[in-house]
Amino acid sequence: MYRITYKRELNDQVTLMKIEAPLVAQKARAGQFIIFRVDEYGERVPLTIADTDPAEGTVTIIFQKVGLSTELLGSLEAGQSIADFVGPLGTPTEIEGVRRAAVIGGGVGCAIAYPVAKALHAAGAHVDMIAGFRSKDIVILEEEMAAASSRFFLCTDDGSAGKQGFVTGQLQELLDAGEQYDTVYAIGPVPMMKAVASLTKGYGVHTIVSLNPIMIDGTGMCGGCRVTVGGEMKFACVDGPDFDGHLVDFDELMKRNAIYRAEETEASRCLNCRMMRLADELEAHN
Repeated sequence: MYRITYKRELNDQVTLMKIEAPLVAQKARAGQFIIFRVDEYGERVPLTIADTDPAEGTVTIIFQKVGLSTELLGSLEAGQSIADFVGPLGTPTEIEGVRRAAVIGGGVGCAIAYPVAKALHAAGAHVDMIAGFRSKDIVILEEEMAAASSRFFLCTDDGSAGKQGFVTGQLQELLDAGEQYDTVYAIGPVPMMKAVASLTKGYGVHTIVSLNPIMIDGTGMCGGCRVTVGGEMKFACVDGPDFDGHLVDFDELMKRNAIYRAEETEASRCLNCRMMRLADELEAHN
């Protein structure tokens, strides 16, 4: 069992948790992920590692409550435990040799972009961090991202915080002003990553994206996380999750990510029933 040592609600739908997992905390690097199960009946769900504290032996995860498993995880409090917390999985983000970078985060993807910016900044790189949200009320990690970058740019669709507009607009403004980046890192919703990659391709800027396909075992055995990159099939869990954004078949990725949408909706409807059953079981044991 893996104990929750800290919990904080970042907004109505997004939660930060620190999980006691000393071995994972010692080995994890920016860009890697874990797979958790709330209990022995739960599904395996991947979450990118947002931060680690090897001294405390904790791993920070940030997640949006969008389905049954994340709703169940979000219902737990500090002091309670989850059944499984496996990692670190995946290949760490490549930052060696990068001296100037733009790190683009979209929505909850900022939780993944943040550790990349932090690692680059700690390595001495100049980091322009661009974070995009729909509106002010869902902005997360603003202070943390600002501290992990040389320059921080906040964008919102409605202009309620930072600059009004999309992250691609801010990035284009910087590129047009003559900024020369070794690498652009884009992490967030698939349409956003596709838009960033399309923009940077015209400028000839190397671009890395972090893909989020359906994932099950995290070891490359099940083949559920197939993505097409440069016309070749790759497994995001072992070959990624980072890939060259100019080579990813984003349209295929979006179609595959939506394949179980109906089943997930049905599972969410059953959430209250399951929560009530768990509460009844706990009451019976007491």
